[in-house]
Formats: sequence, C-alpha cells, structure tokens
Amino acid sequence: MRGELIAAIDLGTNTARLLIGRVEEGTICRELVMRRITRLGGGFCRQEGIAVAAWERSLAAMQEFAAAIKTNGVKQVMAVATSAVRDAANGADFCEAVRSSTGIGLEVISGKREGELTLRGVLSGLDRMPEYLLVFDVGGGSTEYTLARGGEVLFSKSLPLGVVRLTEGKGSPAAMEEKVDRELLKLMEEMRGAGVLHLAGGAEMVGTAGTATSLAAISQQLTDYDYRKINNHVITLEEIEAIFARLLPLTPEERLKRIAGLEKGREDLIVAGTILTMRTMSLFGIHRLKVSDFSLLEGVLMALNDSLDDECKTVLLRPESS
Repeated sequence: MRGELIAAIDLGTNTARLLIGRVEEGTICRELVMRRITRLGGGFCRQEGIAVAAWERSLAAMQEFAAAIKTNGVKQVMAVATSAVRDAANGADFCEAVRSSTGIGLEVISGKREGELTLRGVLSGLDRMPEYLLVFDVGGGSTEYTLARGGEVLFSKSLPLGVVRLTEGKGSPAAMEEKVDRELLKLMEEMRGAGVLHLAGGAEMVGTAGTATSLAAISQQLTDYDYRKINNHVITLEEIEAIFARLLPLTPEERLKRIAGLEKGREDLIVAGTILTMRTMSLFGIHRLKVSDFSLLEGVLMALNDSLDDECKTVLLRPESS
C-alpha cells in the first residue's frame, strides 16, 4: 500500500475537510485538499441534536468528498467526526446516513483522541521542535489543549468552548469572555493539580484550525489563502488585540468587505474565536502564537498510513459508492 494515495476526512462542527495524499518518510505530500464550511453545529439542540439544515449541508459535503475520492481512485479512507456528532442525540443516525449515502464510515472520536491526532498533524508541519509545545485547537463545538514534550503527550483536555457554541449560545462578547474565563480557570486548576501548569506557561504555543489560520491570514492581508504562508507564521498577542479592535465594531457583512484575509462563513464566528485566543494567551502568560495549517486532518492521514503499514483494519470506501 505504501506510495498509494489515501484519504482523510475531518468533519468538524463548523468545517468539513478532505485531504488526499501520501505519507513518504514521515512527510505528507498533498494531492488534493477540499474545505467546505457546513456549520454542522449550527442550530444544534440538546434534545434533538443536529438540525435539519446543518445535516443536509454536511451530508452534501460528504457526498462531494466521496465523489472526489472515487475520481482519484482512492480505496483507503479514514473519516472522523468531532464535537457536534459526539454530543448529538441523533449523531448515530447521522453517521448511518453518511455511510448509506457515501460508503464512508465516520469514526466519532473523543476529545482526548482528537487532541492526540491534532498534535500528530501539527508536528508533521512544524518548522522547529521546541522542548515543550502547547497545541491550541479551536473548533466549532470544542477546543482542545494539548501539552507535549517532543511527540509525547503530557496533558490533554477538551473544553466545551467552540466558536459556533459561543456565538450561538452567548449574546455578547462580554458573555463570551465570562464563559471562556470560567472554563480556562478550571483548566488551569486541573493542570496545576497534574503538575504541568508551569510547563504550559513556558511552552511554545501553536494554534491550529480556522480561528488561528484566519488571524494569520488577516495579519498578512491575504486575499487568496496560501497554506505555505500561513503555516509557521507567528503572530503576537498585541497584534491579535489590534485585529480584534478592528473586527468588533463591524457587522459580519462589513468584516467581509473591510478585513482582508477573512474567509466567508467565519465573519460572525471570528469574534468568539479571537476572544478565546486572547484570553488563553493572557491567562497562560504567552505573548506569541505560532500558527499551524496542519492539524487533525493531517494527523488522521498519518494514523491511517500507520494502520496500513501495520496491516490493521481500516475504514474502506465501498467500490460501488458514487
């Protein structure tokens, strides 16, 4: 199997992503990357779970991904779903709808597993390996904090802080900040109890996923997204605070028109994500953020490649699927 194209899918609370590529000597060679903002967690209801419109948008994206997988002749696929499906009362039904429609089996992963795979992905694209690394992964429904030394996880925690959850659940930036601080103080207390809080404060912080990459794109005023310019870009807390000051007074529509680098579909979510980033950096005493375009998606691809090398069972796309 080595050398053949394989595929990874990350179905997140806000964004669905597909990566088709190869892993050669520990390096990911990208053949095709697709991203669709489906807002799977939009309109989420604790009693009913995934909303009808969000279900349809996300299923359409998965069908599009399945077609691309078939076109590229890929037979080995690993697909994971995170917070929205993990928390949804109808999550199992959604996974079955995806399987019956596309032939793709979605693995609903825990927050801990999400953090581990994200670390693996981040490390695959990092330009320099610091002694201690704090990976900060802001999602739509949850945010993962993973402290590592080298490739070894020292501490990992998933918090119920996501940009969709905060934006739809809190009415103002002040309410968002209050919720973020409450959860972060509990996280820091847990890290203190585990004896790793002092390590986190001295670690290099790497942010991944849409908030971090959006801040890097805005920092560079990128009108066309280029992952090579985003990956390993460093942005300071002072600059993030300046970006926030520009974003906050504007309506979502005005942000799209006036803020170069902001992707359509993130114009309302960027406020919550920026608050979460600023408060994390401030509370941990960290003043610079390195941005990674590599994340859970790349970690999933590498995990799939490992399983093929080890001749383990993998998630297969049915040959007859369209």
